Amino acid sequence: MARFIVLYRAPQEAAERFATATTEEAQAGVRLWTEWFDQLGSALVDPGRPLGNARTVTRSGITAAPTEVIGMTILQADTMEDALGMVRDHHHLQWAESCAITVLEELPIPEVEAGILG
Repeated sequence: MARFIVLYRAPQEAAERFATATTEEAQAGVRLWTEWFDQLGSALVDPGRPLGNARTVTRSGITAAPTEVIGMTILQADTMEDALGMVRDHHHLQWAESCAITVLEELPIPEVEAGILG
């Protein structure tokens, strides 16, 4: 089975709206997440966490890195299509019109696969 990194993207104003959610709104949001996790079963490798405080490191220094990536999850599936099927109707897509989900497949490192690196 392959592993897939799921990145949740949202505009800053949507992320700020979550920070000011009422207790009831927050509980409803958590319920949606836990229901989705339950549906995934063994396909859920790591439920992930919210992400923030991004920085970019280059040879010339470190700078703040504005990003719309606000969270991540790790899934396992046989194919990319299977992984996409798990997120196609995800509740994150309902938060704001510009919310999106990016799915990345972890790829093997050929040298490790060949036994060149230990």
